[in-house]
Amino acid sequence: MEQVILFHLPKPKMVATDVDGTLIDHHEQVSPRTRAAVSALITDGVPFVLATGRPPRWIDPVVDGLGYAPLCVCGNGAVIYDSANDRILSTRVLEVDTLAWIADLAEGLLPGCGLATERVGATAHDAATPQFVSSPEYEHAWLNPDDTRVSRTEVISASAIKMLIRLPGATSAFMREILEPRLAGRADLTYSTNDGLIELSAPGVTKATGLATVAQRLGVEHSTMIAFGDMPNDVPMLRLAGHGVAMENAHPEAKEAADEVASTNSEDGVARILERWWV
Repeated sequence: MEQVILFHLPKPKMVATDVDGTLIDHHEQVSPRTRAAVSALITDGVPFVLATGRPPRWIDPVVDGLGYAPLCVCGNGAVIYDSANDRILSTRVLEVDTLAWIADLAEGLLPGCGLATERVGATAHDAATPQFVSSPEYEHAWLNPDDTRVSRTEVISASAIKMLIRLPGATSAFMREILEPRLAGRADLTYSTNDGLIELSAPGVTKATGLATVAQRLGVEHSTMIAFGDMPNDVPMLRLAGHGVAMENAHPEAKEAADEVASTNSEDGVARILERWWV
């Protein structure tokens, strides 16, 4: 992609951003500069939306860092979450029969893989719903203190917003190459780290579909939105927005999909772009 910096862009009417690798720095913090830029656009009445692979229960630290509780597209588009009121507004799930079919397919094509599913209840912290369950073979790609180890049968026993498949030692790109052609349209596949972890959602569910739902709710046209991201799971969103911005630390697929490349997440890349309109 040829990077073109368009200073003449009109002020966006909605701002959407990924979280990890994009909005927060490598210490998983919202920097003071980023907080100030987001606060300025919110004061100006412009909707600010988080669009993340994170489940709703992992939004609180970002809200604390921002000092603001936005509408959120969670689970790569499967959940619309009102963080100000801790309310799940909508979900799109993989049903049990599909989860079972994917599990059989993945274990046949990716021997040694572990399985996990992400579920949601009525709120982000619904104690009645075990929200992340994994098989004994599943090895985390990052720390997950909410994990509940169960049998393989239990992992796929209830509908889920995401199925996660982990194969240590492989790359996520390799796993996608093997599995995606065999999904027959029964799930959407993406990844947010290249460390041997792929994530599957219901057919047609992406950050773009989630963001489109929020935009419709707020009466915002896609062409007036700006979106920020860094990984393949951000690509649909970057293409949906009128102006898509990838981070300098982004995956090549995100950079290719974007209209512009910003500084890295640890160099306040999001804030530097927003400061064109809000300082």
